[in-house]
Amino acid sequence: MKAMILAAGYGERLWPLTADRTKPALPVLGKPLVGFVAEYLAKYGIEDIVVNLHHQPESVRAALGGGSQFGVKLQYIHEPVILGTGGALDNARDLLEGGPFVVVNGKLITDLDLRAALETHRQRKALATLLLLRNPELERFSIVETRDGLVTNFGGMPGLLSPEPDGEPPLMFTGIHILESRIFEYIPRGVFSHTITDVYLPAIAKGERIAAHVTAGMWYELSTLKRYLDISLALLRQQGTDVHSGRNASIDNEADVHDAVLWDDVIVEKGARIRRAVLGDGVRIRAGERVEDAVVVRAELVSGVTPPVKALKGKIQGDNFVVSLSQ
Repeated sequence: MKAMILAAGYGERLWPLTADRTKPALPVLGKPLVGFVAEYLAKYGIEDIVVNLHHQPESVRAALGGGSQFGVKLQYIHEPVILGTGGALDNARDLLEGGPFVVVNGKLITDLDLRAALETHRQRKALATLLLLRNPELERFSIVETRDGLVTNFGGMPGLLSPEPDGEPPLMFTGIHILESRIFEYIPRGVFSHTITDVYLPAIAKGERIAAHVTAGMWYELSTLKRYLDISLALLRQQGTDVHSGRNASIDNEADVHDAVLWDDVIVEKGARIRRAVLGDGVRIRAGERVEDAVVVRAELVSGVTPPVKALKGKIQGDNFVVSLSQ
């Protein structure tokens, strides 16, 4: 079975960490985010993987290489113009046709049972099967409406009164789906399109079966600076620590550093205090400085750059550019 990892997004809400790389290439405790996805697929024997690229494409190539370190074989396909989730599949159809395939968003860390979802897909004889999770915290993920094990519609964001009629929390799409090659009959050719609005909804309207596989397990989606930090800290706690230091990172013995993610070549000097922070490559926190609830990159990395529309505001502080996460 083949798979596709969607890795073409801009990662605007993760800026300035994405100033010199795209979202799937971000390191998470020393491993590129998209590497977690490749290993997830390899776990189920899926080795033939297509990765789409657009923004900062070389950062993904550098992070993944040929895929052997993650147990997979990769083919890259570039999108000169961003094509959306549906358009990305259309652009790669020659590499994916010939049987069912799996599509996974490139910003996930998960252990959801893909084998069980594949069995659901076969039993339901579905055109596509979506892995769904309950959303008890009513986070801002679109609601998926289902009936008798099939997807019927896609709603808006959850609100205060979002629980389903049976009292269960609403369902949300995980960004993992299984598709038959016949899906290409519904994907517009050569244009931007989304799988939800431009592919699945028209297919449902024509009577196609889009199966709903409701599952449970670890599922992290790293789409904002706060989520990046929170999820990194959650993974660190699982390892029994609260600080990650990248290559050549240096923390003075008299610095106070907790709940922090340090990328490569970071220097934290004597008497500095770090709490709930991400320090990007080459950042130096000087003696006595305090950084709390913030993301810090080198100021030169963003000098003269207009921040993306969805980015949080930041400010220059000495040699650093600091973005507060309390906005």
